Parts: sequence; structure tokens; C-alpha cells
Amino acid sequence: MGERSVKGPYYVQELRYYSNFYLAFWGVFPVSMETLDSGFFSTFFANGTRIDLDKDEQRNLYSWAHDFGIELSEAQVHLCGAHINELWEWNRRVNLTGLSSREKIIRELVLDSLIPSPFLPEDGRLLDVGSGAGFPGIPLKICRPRLEAHLMEANSRRVSFLKQVIRITKLRGIKVVRGRIEKDGSLLHPEGYHIITARALAPLPRTLSWCAPHLVPGGLIMNFQGSLFENALKESSDTIRKHKLLLHKSIPYTLPGKNSPRHVLIFKEEA
Repeated sequence: MGERSVKGPYYVQELRYYSNFYLAFWGVFPVSMETLDSGFFSTFFANGTRIDLDKDEQRNLYSWAHDFGIELSEAQVHLCGAHINELWEWNRRVNLTGLSSREKIIRELVLDSLIPSPFLPEDGRLLDVGSGAGFPGIPLKICRPRLEAHLMEANSRRVSFLKQVIRITKLRGIKVVRGRIEKDGSLLHPEGYHIITARALAPLPRTLSWCAPHLVPGGLIMNFQGSLFENALKESSDTIRKHKLLLHKSIPYTLPGKNSPRHVLIFKEEA
């Protein structure tokens, strides 16, 4: 490799993260001194892969979230970027999501997961059932860092992915529980959860019957539904009464670039 003048741009080939220290080696990515001084290294993790989003992706996530009343900090966008990039890399080897573009991942997974965040408490315990690739659990944890989050997932590859995302983002107060809620309830917090989220887990009556026993009094179940949510509610009427739930809030929304309306249904256990 030829010599490079220290007066010009710096070039980084590989960045490794060890106990909050970053080591930079001369290489291929142009980085100005201004960028180095601004905390540029914090957007990289273990093997030199960027955890940040490019400018267009950042702009989309910021503006889309803002349109739904969700204000993301720069640090929160960086953490979402780490999740997105790791998913993008893993998806080349393991089919974690059927989405074929980063824009769709940002819009249909990350943004969609964030929709109920304004209605979450700042503290408490959150359980994400059937977490899959970490949606909605990880974006909601990023938005509400003081929540203690448990991600429940049965698939071993997805469990490995979730643990990797937690490792690279260095999120605290979050863990993965391997199992199925319908038969592994003993693995969950014995005192229950203040929020339970379920996205594409099962038909609504089954989802409610599985989740309701793990709520604290006055706890919330957040379930993501499409345009046929009213039919799902009718089918769930007996289950809602049995578990002393009430429909606390229905949040209608349409994702950018989509025509089909969606709803987040928030059920509350009667205290």
C-alpha cells in the first residue's frame, strides 16, 4: 500500500470495537478530520461494517417517524441503523425477512414497529412475543431505553441474530428468551409484564389468550393488524371478556408509499 499524506483525508479500512476503544487502520473509506472529531467511529462495529444509515435513509426515518409524532434522537437513529444493517447482512445467508430492499425494511419493519411508541410508558417490563428479527421489540426498546425488554423467540437462528444485535448495539436491560409463549411461560418474568407486543404472531383470539395471563394488573397488549381488524375484534369478543380485557385504543395509520390502512390495537387489562 502506498503512503498517504496525513494532510489530506484519512482513510479507514477496518474498525474494530474493544471495550469502547476504536482502532483505525489506513484503508479505503474516505473520512475527513471533521468527521473523525464528530464521533464518526461510533457508527462502526466489530468487523468494520457501518452501523449507521446513509443520508437518504436517515432522512426518511427521521421524517417518517416525525409525521407520526415520534421524535428520534441521533443516537436512536444510529441504533436503528445497527439493527437494520445487521439484518441486511444476515438476510444474505439466513431468511429472516422476505423484504428485498433496505427502504422496505426501514418503512415496513422499523417505522411500523415504532407506531405505538408514543403510547408506551417510560418504565416497566416489556415482552415481545414471537420477536422474529426483533420487531417491534428492539425499535421500541431503543425508543424507551428504561424499559426492561424480553424478546421471546423459538427459532434458533433468529435467537442467535437477536443476541448479536444486542451485542453490537450494547443495549442494556434487554434479553432473549428462547421458547414459545403457549408452552414456555415458566421462562418469563414471574411478576408479569406491563406491555406485551405481538406482531404477526397468531390470530387475535389466540394471541390474546396466550398473552393476557402474563400481564400485570392494568397492563397493555399491543397487537398489529391490517385493514380487517374489525373482523378480528368480533372473533375475539369471547376471549376479551374471559380475560377481562378492554380495547383501550385503536391507532389507525398508513405507512408511506402504501395504500392499505393498518391498525395497532391496544388492549388493557382491567385493574
